[in-house]
Amino acid sequence: MLHVGLVTYNLARDWDLATILERCAAAGFESVELRTTHGHGVEPTLSPEARRDVRARFASSPVRLCGIGTVCEYHSPDREVVEQNIAATAAAVDLAADLGCPGVKVRPNGDNVRSGIPKAETLRQIGRALARCGEYAARREVELRLEMHGSVAAAVDIAAILEACGHPSVRVCWNCNLIDVKNGSVAGDFALMRGRIGLVHIQELWNTNYPWRELFRLLNASGFEGDCLAEIPASPDPVRLMRYYRALFQELAGQA
Repeated sequence: MLHVGLVTYNLARDWDLATILERCAAAGFESVELRTTHGHGVEPTLSPEARRDVRARFASSPVRLCGIGTVCEYHSPDREVVEQNIAATAAAVDLAADLGCPGVKVRPNGDNVRSGIPKAETLRQIGRALARCGEYAARREVELRLEMHGSVAAAVDIAAILEACGHPSVRVCWNCNLIDVKNGSVAGDFALMRGRIGLVHIQELWNTNYPWRELFRLLNASGFEGDCLAEIPASPDPVRLMRYYRALFQELAGQA
């Protein structure tokens, strides 16, 4: 059974936590990933008391906190920058653990292939940094989700990063990029990620350039029972949009 939820990027980027919980519940959205810097204010800077309050608010809501979304990345040629991102990942993991949240999203981003350096070396560097982060996350019983994002979003590149990482606490956030689609199908790229997916970001379900029905069939066949989170633009009538989105998701996923 697939579960529909929301990424606060971009529809809910300016909503406070109360609005997120109210609107997700009204639209039948089951879960939310709170992306850092957004209006909800749930950040690693929260005090212990504030963390207890956030956890209690989710406990009393039908909406689950399924993830903390970070911008942590590990490709920089500057070792100090990489170390800063590893430290930021640990802080996000601590926040997730304190909130009872199962996962933290990290990413490759931008032009991750450094000029003059072989791509394979950059992928290994990302993987080695992730291994350190995964070890820390495992101690806090939190999963890391590596988003298929940036210039190394292709499944073959993500697979190379995971091979260099080699830690079971590091999984994948399937991001529904058009680069996944080969001859109208995502089956080939999905096969490389099968059994490694911890979270899914989904976009505009009306866009027939992406084979949504096939993706949802593949997820079900692989035993994935996690969250598929809507990453969609803002709307002046968000709850109405979310209700239509949920209905279309259920139809495409064979759950209508």
